[in-house]
Amino acid sequence: MEALEPGQGVEAGRVVAARLLANVSNLADDMLGYLLERIPEIGGDAELRGLTLGSCSSNLEAVLSMVRHGIDIAAVEAPVTALEHARAMASRGHSVDVMLRFYRLGHEFFIEKLSESLADSIDDPAAALRTLIDLERFGFRYIDRISSLVAAEYVAELDRRQNQVRAERADIVRALLAGERVDLARAERVLGHRLTGRQIGFVCWAADRGIDLEGFARHVGRFLGADYSLVVADGPLAVWGWASVTGEARTSLAGMATEFPGESGNVHIAVGSPHPGAAGFRTSHLEALRTRRVIGLSGRVAPTITQFSDVALVDAISRDLDAARAFVAAQLGALARDDAKERAERTALLAVLDAQGSLAIAARALGIHRNTVLQRVRRAEERRGRPATVKVAELHAALLVCDVLGASVLRES
Repeated sequence: MEALEPGQGVEAGRVVAARLLANVSNLADDMLGYLLERIPEIGGDAELRGLTLGSCSSNLEAVLSMVRHGIDIAAVEAPVTALEHARAMASRGHSVDVMLRFYRLGHEFFIEKLSESLADSIDDPAAALRTLIDLERFGFRYIDRISSLVAAEYVAELDRRQNQVRAERADIVRALLAGERVDLARAERVLGHRLTGRQIGFVCWAADRGIDLEGFARHVGRFLGADYSLVVADGPLAVWGWASVTGEARTSLAGMATEFPGESGNVHIAVGSPHPGAAGFRTSHLEALRTRRVIGLSGRVAPTITQFSDVALVDAISRDLDAARAFVAAQLGALARDDAKERAERTALLAVLDAQGSLAIAARALGIHRNTVLQRVRRAEERRGRPATVKVAELHAALLVCDVLGASVLRES
């Protein structure tokens, strides 16, 4: 049944509806009081109380008018005040469940008033019961329809506001990264991120969509020393993050993989160095992006955790990749080949230079015998065409670039 039909107490129902319509203003006031007692969330909000009263009045008038005139339930449209009430609930952060309680409790109040009015109007208990059942069923269908309409408006308003917040956040992040002047107090308020401390920018990216990268980035921020991290999506497979730290920032990321091993095994992480203030927000982010670029050039598929400080020299040399290849070739000669033997010899020579010439320290670092290190260093010098003591700084830099970038700067075997 979509509307009250003849033979089912329609006339009695219409009489009751007409009587209640004549007193709809007082009825709406009573409904507001009924709701205020049961929904404390609106007690201190004058504007929301006003909208609630307007919604009570307009909904009562609508449903009673439909009963009085036999209007089909399919014609129901949400009153303007009901839609505005839904938007207000969304703007204030109340849940959709709290909003829908207004309608569930309003329905309860409406049935109580119908029962009282029918008891006063119809002497025959059986007739009164039949009329109440018909009116209650109609009222339920009205509430069911209205609830769907206001819930849809609530969700739409929530989406509008969230999109507005995202757009505002994105605009401020863009301005900061462009080096534009911004109102720091407003920026911090909109971003929920402190810009006066030391800023650490980082980037997290993965090869598939099955990872909660934003949640993962917040783990990274906490590891870096921030209670809350600003996280911005960079497409579906990457996020940018910033941690604002007040104390000493972590100088090593060695423990990060063990902090959340199940996730870090699937995600690349590039971390910039700490820099102060809004300028540091930009600088550290650019370092993280440059670190990501170096990781991309390296061709590594296995997830990595890399600090900019560890690849800063490689980043600087490889800005012009053709120039980097020419530099490596000039410093290493025949040692600059992408082959297993040359790779082992480069690794041994780099370990010795890292150890400031100590074969023993290099051997321990590589896990091989000291004599093996010595043999590989000598072969490396032969391929290079000159001793390792010639242009040591350039040699060390070229070996480091090869170690990080591999085939990107080497000649094919």
